[in-house]
Parts: sequence; C-alpha cells; structure tokens
Amino acid sequence: MNLKKALYLFFALVLTVQLGFGQTKEDAFYSNQPDPVKALQVYPNPATEFVNVKFDSPQAKKVKLTIYNILGTSIELETEVIDEFEIKIKVKDLATGYYFLSVRDESSSLRSTYKFLKR
Repeated sequence: MNLKKALYLFFALVLTVQLGFGQTKEDAFYSNQPDPVKALQVYPNPATEFVNVKFDSPQAKKVKLTIYNILGTSIELETEVIDEFEIKIKVKDLATGYYFLSVRDESSSLRSTYKFLKR
C-alpha cells in the first residue's frame, strides 16, 4: 500500500470517529425502533452533476442531509425534494473527490452515512 492510500484511509477513519458516523445504526437496533434512514439508495455513484437519494419509505421531507468533504468540513449544496421518496442534490460545482453524505431523521435523531465519488 502506498503512502497516499494509507494517509487517505487514516484520515477517513479519523473523520468517521470524530463525526460519530456509524453509531446510530447500533443505537436503533438496541432501542427496537425502526431506522427510517437505513433503507435508501444513493445514486449515481460516481456522480457528475446530481446525486439522488431514494428512500424506501416516505422520509424525504423528514430528514436533514449534510455533505462533508474528506477533511470533515460541511458543505452547503442545493437540494430539491422530488417527492416524499426522493431528494436530488446538485454536486456539479464540487471538486473531484470523495464526499460523505450524512442523513439524519429529525424526529428520532437516527443517522446513517454514505460515501460517494464526485467525478
């Protein structure tokens, strides 16, 4: 493994721990509450102009989306709620690279995190 890949993996791990990603799925499992943000699709990946977030249940108006770059800085992007099942995020103006999408349910504070590549 070259040094560049090792540093990337190290910083991705640090970012994951600092932002608390991955903890809410376990919390939802132990609390016996259904996790409304776990069943979704993020596509296309890699993306060029838009990323679509499609939910299995009508959650689009109840969730908060936050985009983070690889350094953990949140980025404000234009979003459009297509319907109760789908949200479109404009990523056209982002630099090429990996980004994290945090999806949080406002009512239960459950969170899931997804990674996507912007080309």
